[in-house]
Amino acid sequence: MAATTPPKVVFEHEGVFIHSSPDDSEDQDLISGFLRIVEKDGETLVEYKPLEDADPSNMLCACKDSSSVVEWTQSSEENPHRPVDHQLSYETEWDMINAVSFRRKVHANGDGGSNHVNDQNKRAFSFNVCDLRSVTVKCEGWSYLTFRLKDGTALPAIHFHQGGSTVFLDSLRKSVQINESPDDESVLIVSTYSKAFSQSFENLLDDTNYGFVQQKFKKDPYTTTLGGFSKVTNYLFDAFRAPELECQQRPAEEVADVLGELIPGLEINQQEEPGFEVITRLDLGPRPEMQRTGPVTMEEWAKYQDSEGRMTNLPHLKNAIFKGGLCHAVRKEAWKFLLGYFPWNSTHEERKLLQKRKTDEYFRMKLQWKSVSEEQERRNSRLRDYRSLIEKDVNRTDRNNKFYEGLDNPGLILLHDILMTYCMYDFDLGYVQGMSDLLSPILFVMENEVDAFWCFVSFMDEMHENFEEQMQGMKTQLIQLSTLLRLLDLAFWNYLEAQDSGYLYFCFRWLLIRFKRELHFQDVLRLWEVMWTRLPCQNFHLLVCCAILDSEKQKIMDRKYGFNEILKHINELSMKLDIEEILSKSESICMQIKSCKDLPHSVSEILGLNTVSEPSAALETSEYGILESPQTSPRSSHRQDHVVSNGHSHLKETAQNGCKVAFIS
Repeated sequence: MAATTPPKVVFEHEGVFIHSSPDDSEDQDLISGFLRIVEKDGETLVEYKPLEDADPSNMLCACKDSSSVVEWTQSSEENPHRPVDHQLSYETEWDMINAVSFRRKVHANGDGGSNHVNDQNKRAFSFNVCDLRSVTVKCEGWSYLTFRLKDGTALPAIHFHQGGSTVFLDSLRKSVQINESPDDESVLIVSTYSKAFSQSFENLLDDTNYGFVQQKFKKDPYTTTLGGFSKVTNYLFDAFRAPELECQQRPAEEVADVLGELIPGLEINQQEEPGFEVITRLDLGPRPEMQRTGPVTMEEWAKYQDSEGRMTNLPHLKNAIFKGGLCHAVRKEAWKFLLGYFPWNSTHEERKLLQKRKTDEYFRMKLQWKSVSEEQERRNSRLRDYRSLIEKDVNRTDRNNKFYEGLDNPGLILLHDILMTYCMYDFDLGYVQGMSDLLSPILFVMENEVDAFWCFVSFMDEMHENFEEQMQGMKTQLIQLSTLLRLLDLAFWNYLEAQDSGYLYFCFRWLLIRFKRELHFQDVLRLWEVMWTRLPCQNFHLLVCCAILDSEKQKIMDRKYGFNEILKHINELSMKLDIEEILSKSESICMQIKSCKDLPHSVSEILGLNTVSEPSAALETSEYGILESPQTSPRSSHRQDHVVSNGHSHLKETAQNGCKVAFIS
């Protein structure tokens, strides 16, 4: 995919080597390549590529913890109809515009491992200098460097047998600040702090290298919001890595105001909060311990299908998926049902016809943008903007995942093509930054362009409001999350409010892309399939937020974190969260809330709970799909409601069974 502007090569040096075996190995292989620093689309990238790279037309892609191995196949003029998986055979008529397809790789032992990947192709890497944490410099007759990224990834050491390491580091210093580590002089710590701090905070947010312009929210407010929020958090990280400059930090309330301006439409005022209920203290009773189970296996999944392929006993099946998730081998089929692409009551034959119809529909939309000439595109600014942003985002989406890693990976072509086709499907929304994060796991699981597209469409139907210009979805979710947190832990919410964090802007990214950047890739798959069961309540993802905050609240309060420290701490949780522990606690919180029979109406609405019991009903189906007896006890006891109207507080008492409620101003 061509960049929107020609890349500028700041540094380039051939004859840089990677040693393919340990240094003390007698049969050591040297892989020669070139190292570059490139300025591209406002970003600075470091790229290494072997000089004699593998033929990309037939690349094996073995995914971690995956039951399947995929062979990438790219169409060529000599052989435009290469064989593909039999499931995809109806796509051959569209091969003229279907540049990439999947083919099952067969191995005699049934396994597919990374040893089959061309070794040189594996050694290629590329990263944004903003993601670089440190460079280790060592010498053994020649210099060699080891890059370590902020996510902990250590890239292969690159050896400068023919010199050039000093010139490379000097060129790198033009983009980032490099200082010796006080603990180890061979380690250079990389920081963007000084460059960022030399600008005012507002100018930092307007940095055109990150897509910010003076009229940043008028044209594309969402893109500005996501990118800007990430930039702000990175800015704060760098600030805390330089304690000697701590005196220069801005006051928390000033940073909070900037964040409020950064997220358009999220200046939440009190009148927009649900109703007049102001919850101050509520005894929810004990929180039950909930246990997770093992994932649904292929054999178990098959038991829920009848002879014609219809799924049966759905309440129990969804409950099993909620409690344990799915084995990876089941996901490719099960996700199509969970996302609504396949109807649960459809037969095998009906699903084949559906796929055929959806394939035709997909490629007709794909042909719409594929057939646009360069001259036409010059007169279509929206399409140009969509393409530019998609190309930029795709090139930095999950690049450390083997499914997408390396230069010129065909998986990136599929990401690009699906997102461009989605622009044809929903041209009003088009593409907004962050949508590539939602597509990536789906394509990884589906291993099929068409199926991935329609599953992505279904997911976007749910997430659409998050990406709309007015951002009503994000606004609503932050209000709802604040309401739930006040119910669960008023003292913690009051503490956050005192630190200008009461509207939980630090949870923005969690909600925006459903924890995609907070969890390891495999954990994202588990969380999403659990949430797609719609159990055990509505808006379960908000309880996931509450569970994470519940685990961190003591540390935040004991250490007296202010606004900056809270933001820094929450962002540093990324890749450190235990998904099974979080899901267990989230379910426990849900059960705790459900056990209270006099919840505030706003909370019941957020979670979709039935607040009215029917004593005449003998049995009712729970949210888990299991039959259980309803609660038929009277709902009258003692209650005090605190109602706020026109700035004045009033107390009123009501009777209720089940929960003691004290509403105090």
